[in-house]
Order: sequence, then structure tokens, then C-alpha cells
Amino acid sequence: MELRNKTIFVTGGASGLGAACVERMIQEGANAIIVDLNTETGIALAQTYGDHALFVKTDVTNEQDVQQAIQASIEHFGNIHGVINCAGIGTPNKVLTKNGPSSLEAFTRVITINLIGTFNVIRLTSATLAANTPAENGERGVIINTASIAAFDGQIGQAAYSASKGGIVGMTLPIARELARYGIRVMTIAPGIFDTPLLGSLPEPTRASLSQQVPFPPRLGRPAEYAALATHIMENEMLNGEIIRLDGALRMGMR
Repeated sequence: MELRNKTIFVTGGASGLGAACVERMIQEGANAIIVDLNTETGIALAQTYGDHALFVKTDVTNEQDVQQAIQASIEHFGNIHGVINCAGIGTPNKVLTKNGPSSLEAFTRVITINLIGTFNVIRLTSATLAANTPAENGERGVIINTASIAAFDGQIGQAAYSASKGGIVGMTLPIARELARYGIRVMTIAPGIFDTPLLGSLPEPTRASLSQQVPFPPRLGRPAEYAALATHIMENEMLNGEIIRLDGALRMGMR
């Protein structure tokens, strides 16, 4: 898909991987819809890009919120051509804690936001993408999801997170096969350890230790590198129904 003059719907777009995708899409000549719960950051980011960005406060798990964001996108830019799902949380929690079994509510919250929220956005935006006029190659849109290498190499304390990201991995191919008839491609990126707000609160020695676990390059991933891959996926029409690990060859240990 040629990105110039297209509109890309980015969940979790106010910070981290999502914000990097917003920046890169606009650099490529596209418009970006910043879909996030963080109003202050989202509005500030949208103002940075002027007429090329729109912020819509949205809970990705709420059908009405997502529908309103889609409608705002159409009213503001005329259409949606691509979706990048970056919204998610990574709260760690052991199954058995010092105080007994872990909270079922905590597990459910991670699954609800990461997995169900991603599916909710896919199912609602796909209807909009399917109505697009097809390009010369028949393509009507592209959906990119964010999993994690924890889907494959989950550590202790990541049962909920790994399950949520494993669910995203598992639904990528069947959704890609289903939406192929409409000319919509579906891909998933599984990033390794990236320098995002999720890691920003960690002490520097811990961040340095994590960096050294990556075979090469021995550092945290940069959000711009995620955005670069998302851009290539948007532009390369043969990429469909696949999960790409973006991790510097990292394979996570137990903890």
C-alpha cells in the first residue's frame, strides 16, 4: 500500500511504539488517528503534527468508543486505510504469590485489554476497510497487530501477558485468511525488549542488564525500529498472515 495520502488508525498511539508509528506514518505522507486513553499526551502529540493527526480518546475494549473513533476518522480524513494495534498493558503477576493464588481480576484485565481489545478494533475497523475502493492490486487495507516474544518465551510472572499475546499470534492467520477475500492483509509484529514507557520506570542497572541479554545489537529496541517494520509491512503486499519477531535474536529465559 502506498502510504501517501492514506489514513492510519493507531491504537496506543499517544506513546511508545504507537507514537513512533504515528510519527513515521506522517513522515511517509499519511494521516494518523491517535487512539488512546491518555488525553493530555494524545492531544499534545496530535497538535505537533497539525492537520495530519487527530486524537480521539478511546478505550479499545469499548465498542462504542471504537465506533466513535472510526466515525471521527472518516469525518476528519474521509476514510481509514490501515490499522496498527499497539494498545496494551504488561502488568506482571505470579500464579501463586506469598499471599496465595493470584487475582483472577488482574489476569482478566490483561486479557481484556491486550487480546479482546485488539480483536475489538480488528472486527470494527475491518468493516470500514472492506468498504474501501480497491487499489489496482485489489488491496483495500492493512491491519498490523502487536504481540510480543513473550507469546513464545514467556517468563515467570507473565502468564497473563503471554496468554494475551499468544492469543494475538494465534488469531493472525485465521483472520488474514478470512479478510483476504476483501483485499485486507493482516500481520503481527512480536517485539522483544523495547525502550517504551513499560520499561521506562525500571532502574538503570536493570535496563542495562536487559540490554545485554540481546545477542545483537546488545541494547533495547527503539520504537522507531518497530515503526520502520510497520511501514515496510504496509508497503509490501506479499506480507500477510505472518508473525515477525523483532528482537535482535533474543530468546527469553525463565525470569
